[in-house]
Amino acid sequence: MQAQGHVFKYGDNIDTDVIIPARYLNSSDPADLATHCMEDIDREFVKNVQAGDIIVANKNFGCGSSREHAPIAIKASGVSCVIAETFARIFYRNAINIGLPIMECPEAAREIESGDEVRVDFDSGTVENLTKGTSYKGQAFPPFMQKIIGAGGLVSYINAQ
Repeated sequence: MQAQGHVFKYGDNIDTDVIIPARYLNSSDPADLATHCMEDIDREFVKNVQAGDIIVANKNFGCGSSREHAPIAIKASGVSCVIAETFARIFYRNAINIGLPIMECPEAAREIESGDEVRVDFDSGTVENLTKGTSYKGQAFPPFMQKIIGAGGLVSYINAQ
């Protein structure tokens, strides 16, 4: 399983209120949530994100509330993967549960810049910066997590069993 796209880069402590502001939580429709994804930190995100693009952030991505709306908004916006130095634990679990691939790779998170083109191989945990010709070793996804993500999330995975 792989992802490839251009990078949107953010810093430390990107919380769920920035990913999807609370004023939009009256909807659970993924397409509607995607239209407001990241708008409080990056008004251009929704206009510029393309299917397959990748979010890269520093430490503690997804901190704050435990709402599933945050990874749903990211996935529905077309983002194929989020790479960060670290993730808030509840965000990590919610992302896997809804089928959004995420990877902790501190070196990649520090060195990759906005606009770089990046390819991620989830089998090996390799992150390649195609723009700069560099590569990094992140944590490979265990096969069972790849099956959950490949199925589109935990509920879809369980229903298919």
